[in-house]
Amino acid sequence: MTRTPLTALNGDVRLAVDDLGGAGGDPLLLIMGLGVSRFYWPDGLITALIDAGFHVASFDGRDAGGSTHFDDVPVGNPVTALFRRRPPAYTAEDMADDAVTVLDALGWPRAHLFGISQGGLVAQRTALLHPARVHTLTTFAAIPSDVRGAAVLRYVHLPFLARLARMRQPAGRDGDVAAGLALLRAVASPGYPFDEQDAHLRVERELDAGLPSGVRDSRAQGRQTSATWHGPRLHELRVPTLVLHGEHDPLIRPTAGRRIAASVPNARYVELPGTGHDLPREIWPTVVREIRTLVS
Repeated sequence: MTRTPLTALNGDVRLAVDDLGGAGGDPLLLIMGLGVSRFYWPDGLITALIDAGFHVASFDGRDAGGSTHFDDVPVGNPVTALFRRRPPAYTAEDMADDAVTVLDALGWPRAHLFGISQGGLVAQRTALLHPARVHTLTTFAAIPSDVRGAAVLRYVHLPFLARLARMRQPAGRDGDVAAGLALLRAVASPGYPFDEQDAHLRVERELDAGLPSGVRDSRAQGRQTSATWHGPRLHELRVPTLVLHGEHDPLIRPTAGRRIAASVPNARYVELPGTGHDLPREIWPTVVREIRTLVS
């Protein structure tokens, strides 16, 4: 996988961007989920998207991967941050603006967005706040953008979240690798084999790039989840929308995906059998086909 690194600047915020190839194809921006970097996107899925005629890029949002972190802002973990009363480190609108800043750095007047989990939330809000910059929107395993604060918890499997919070690994690189692998195993799809080799690759290349383990940075995750949204409501979205969700998602209930699709006019909802909170290789053909159909 060839990566051409770029830097996008939103004011003082530095955003790490990778152009992943497919120049001349339909521009597609990938937005990764909470706690992990752009290096967690599966190479095989990226290759399949390029082969389907997309020019693909990905980036790390603020407080993730190689982008600017707000380590001096106190916050709790991702759940307690939902109840916080202190001013957030930044707003959800700032995070949506980051995506548009990335489009500017890539020289893309408009693009198709594909976001997973927290990235799907950012993608929704980017399309709502900047509809002229977005051709289509695809979300996977995301909650609806209208949901705020503790109301998020109605879409979350709390016992699973508690299990994640109890995971402990030793300090150092070996512990970082173990933490990343533990997360990927926990969110894996029960209907498909767990790809241990690919999981190691994605975890280790984040660390090999000199990035901190996002899986273990609960403060950064808390700052992201506490970012408040004051923008347009989901029913105002007029961008062609595809909503994908795993039938057996252990973290985010499929009702979240159904709610997105029900709120957005003419949105298409696809529930993926055997799928969890991840993108196993067995569903890549379906994901690529559905996005290609949306774009066409």
